[in-house]
Amino acid sequence: MSESQTLTEQMQLVKQRLADVLDKAKKLGADAAEASMSKQQGLSVATRFGEVETVEFTNDGALGITVYQQGRKGSASTADLSDSALEQAVQAAIEIAKYTSVDPCSGLADAELLEYQPADLDLYHPHAFTSEQAIDIAKETEMTALQLDTRLTNSDGANFASYEGFKVYGNTHGQLVSYPSSRHSLSCMLIASEGDEMQRDYAYSVSRDYQQLWSPKRVGELAAKETLNRLGTRKIATQKVPVLFRADIANGLFGHLIAAISGGNLYRKSSFLLDALGEEVFPSHLNVVERPHILKGLASSSFDSEGVKTADMEIINDGVLQNFLLTSYSARKLQRQTNGHAGGIHNWQISANGGDFDAMLKQLGTGLLVTELMGQGVNIVNGDYSRGAAGFWVENGGIAYPVAEVTIAGNLKDMFKGLVSTGSDFDERGSIRTGSVLIEQMQVSGQ
Repeated sequence: MSESQTLTEQMQLVKQRLADVLDKAKKLGADAAEASMSKQQGLSVATRFGEVETVEFTNDGALGITVYQQGRKGSASTADLSDSALEQAVQAAIEIAKYTSVDPCSGLADAELLEYQPADLDLYHPHAFTSEQAIDIAKETEMTALQLDTRLTNSDGANFASYEGFKVYGNTHGQLVSYPSSRHSLSCMLIASEGDEMQRDYAYSVSRDYQQLWSPKRVGELAAKETLNRLGTRKIATQKVPVLFRADIANGLFGHLIAAISGGNLYRKSSFLLDALGEEVFPSHLNVVERPHILKGLASSSFDSEGVKTADMEIINDGVLQNFLLTSYSARKLQRQTNGHAGGIHNWQISANGGDFDAMLKQLGTGLLVTELMGQGVNIVNGDYSRGAAGFWVENGGIAYPVAEVTIAGNLKDMFKGLVSTGSDFDERGSIRTGSVLIEQMQVSGQ
């Protein structure tokens, strides 16, 4: 594909090539086939102390083809969209299928579940940047931050990125769908020093629409504030206390829920929520809903990676688990029906009952506010949770001082059940929209 072609022209070309490759697969003996291609183009720049560190231009994408033949599956991919390359890819996939085991659960999603006419979800907001303009945005962000306080003595730099692209998916059920999208991001990481102490922190913004991206001034000022606030850390004694996960950290708790109710872990019996459908896994005040069709949503899509239609869905209703997250394969393994989760979730929204951030601090009273987590000490099989943490010690509803070098531990089942409240201080920068989360009690290991 030529770089001079518009994205729309490229997308139409890829749709035609997908139709060709599916036709080739049928002619070469496949019982069924599916193909997809995601393409991304754009630029990313990084600056440090006003100097350019990197300028990267991206223009990539590969077409993947999967064939099904008598219960066997074979896959291949190619970045070359010429007739000969596509034919070679199809032949390779068919050849691979000959050597795979028969699996009655593999195959295309059921035709009646597919999305044949996807809605326009307003995900495409391209904004043309020269490398000079992108560099200026990154420089302004970092320089704004560094000029705010003499204790900001070093920097890991600022990064600005702007991408546009598209996704095309088709299969031999007659589905051939696509959509364009864009994504812009801006971040800054700083280092503050006071005496012998050094602390690092950052701030970032991400949006489909550049006009809704935070300004360089806002990102720089927030990065400076976050970093300076970490100076003066103390250690705390080992104890059991209430723990408040700030909104930008709290989404990770629901990320563990996603893993625990995903079909792959369920059919492998590798989840602590194995038989929890219809059970109360959170307190009755908590609700989690999925809204795939939010305009400009960072995780919005009319169809999943298998072409299955997405729909509004209740995940947690009054604390009760309503749905697992299933692909066609995992659904068949579990003798259920897929619900459009091949490739991940689509805009989760967590209910709020605890007010804004200040109100959540008051409700915490005395305990630990977590603003950073480290390590991967989470066991989805049994729910055991142990991670390094940093944040702030809170006394009588007010932040007393920053803390570091602590470990927080518990079990996700207990943590979910002990979720006292969720805040209205929503973080909008990801696929999970949640406010701060207060857990009734956790083990905090310090001195």
